[in-house]
Amino acid sequence: MTKIVDITEKLCFEENPVMQIGTLEVEVNADAETMLRLMGAFGNKGELQAVEEALNLIFKPEDVEKICNIKKGKKKLSAKSLMVIVQEAMALVMGEDEEGEQ
Repeated sequence: MTKIVDITEKLCFEENPVMQIGTLEVEVNADAETMLRLMGAFGNKGELQAVEEALNLIFKPEDVEKICNIKKGKKKLSAKSLMVIVQEAMALVMGEDEEGEQ
């Protein structure tokens, strides 16, 4: 007889996590299909092109617009900061960074 192992209890079917950036809160798309697409995006493209694709996979279109328009005083968000947002969102989805969790 074939051995059957039930791993259902080990799986996560939670709601999407929310990332806070200053006063802005954005939902992070955390499904498995999105993460597989993200891995492919970073494997096949240049870094800035991959970041653009990642933003559109991870966040809702209206949240991408809000993120890209973040300002501190008169200064706009830098490209480096945008990359940090994508990296932190990916870490949040993968469960690598539990810091700042409420």
